[in-house]
Amino acid sequence: MDKILLEFWYDTPLGRMLSLSDDEALYLLEFEHRKFLDREIERLKKRLSAKIEYGETIISKQLARELDGYFQGKLQVFTVPFELVGTEFQKLVWQAVLQIPSGERWTYKAIAEKINKPQASFAVGAANGANQLALIVPCHRLVRTDGELAGYAGGLDKKRWLLNHESEFKNERKV
Repeated sequence: MDKILLEFWYDTPLGRMLSLSDDEALYLLEFEHRKFLDREIERLKKRLSAKIEYGETIISKQLARELDGYFQGKLQVFTVPFELVGTEFQKLVWQAVLQIPSGERWTYKAIAEKINKPQASFAVGAANGANQLALIVPCHRLVRTDGELAGYAGGLDKKRWLLNHESEFKNERKV
């Protein structure tokens, strides 16, 4: 039998976000206007042999509370259960990205070195672009070696906003 994922939408200061979850895990969290979102959803459905229906789950309710906390500057680390769906290399990259603290920026090169593949900066960038869990796996915290912002499927304006938001609350916590 097919896995059933429930689709639920959230309003955020950056626009609507779509989640796909069941009662065990979150599988996708993306901004509504993410590049190639339809393809991403189709790929996920195929990998999981899933069909999608509309509704809420225990996971989507927890996610809503955590998103509220994040956008209010009260939550730094998401605890909602999630499933990484990708290749082994992508999962390795995403596990490393999960270690980037809120309010910090790491480079693609730093992640490549962390996973013991120092020549794989571009592959890290590609894996980062395939991340299906925006905010949860904080791919927005990755920048180029020169510190400039690069590639964010949700748009560089959102990436800039997220980095500024996290920096603002990081600075407030230090006072």
